[in-house]
Amino acid sequence: MRVFDTPFGRMAVAATAKGLARVLLPTEAAALLAQSSLRQVSGVFPEPRPCVAAAFAVRAEREILQYLAGRRRKFTVPVDLSAVPPFHARVLRALAHVPYGRTVTYSALAARVGRPHGARAVGQAMARNPVPLVLPCHRVVACGGGLGGFGGGVALKRWLLDLEGAG
Repeated sequence: MRVFDTPFGRMAVAATAKGLARVLLPTEAAALLAQSSLRQVSGVFPEPRPCVAAAFAVRAEREILQYLAGRRRKFTVPVDLSAVPPFHARVLRALAHVPYGRTVTYSALAARVGRPHGARAVGQAMARNPVPLVLPCHRVVACGGGLGGFGGGVALKRWLLDLEGAG
């Protein structure tokens, strides 16, 4: 696990040998770090090939910082969704195709994955997105112009959409 500072506070990333497995936004990272030492936290993600996982974590940190500075529009770090339920993984893979600077509604994303009446199920997948920012759940908004929720808070969601010019 790597912990790093951003304009919004400390974030953390964790990876496996397959790719990035977790992005902890500042509120989640702060809570986890307050209750655990870094050595204990890194044990949450046991890794048989630590060098490969560490390289993915370093790459994810670099790409997130570039993104937050407005110098990156697309993430290239591989993502490991092996611990995600199949429907949520399907939604997250569809989410990955929402372009920088664009938004999609929960219902439109549901239609893209073959569940036209599954907006709430898509909302649950967004709420459980293990790699926010990299899989851009902040680009999913409510019908009628509402922002919808975001694990990092609505203010951060608004800031990210403004950064991308989608606000």
